[in-house]
Amino acid sequence: MSDDVALERELRAAVEARQELGSEMEPAVIDAFVARIEERIGERAEERERALQRRRDHQKDMTLGAMAISIPLLAIAAVFTGLAGVIAVCVALAVIAIVTALQD
Repeated sequence: MSDDVALERELRAAVEARQELGSEMEPAVIDAFVARIEERIGERAEERERALQRRRDHQKDMTLGAMAISIPLLAIAAVFTGLAGVIAVCVALAVIAIVTALQD
């Protein structure tokens, strides 16, 4: 069930409860409804933070992995191809870092 449908159902339930309980219980019904909404907002914020942290960790892992692989690649490129090979390895590292940073 989507959050919008659930929220709509809860709103209808709160309105019906307010009508059944009368105006003297209105503040309690409204407070309970608002508390549920605030809880959902908090959950969504936590989910976004966890997703952002996972993306940052993945980006860091990819960049560090590329750097670790580049050490022997730079040595091999320097020995066998000279400056052109070293430049090619550096360009490949830059491409990996940029692509990883642009991924959602």
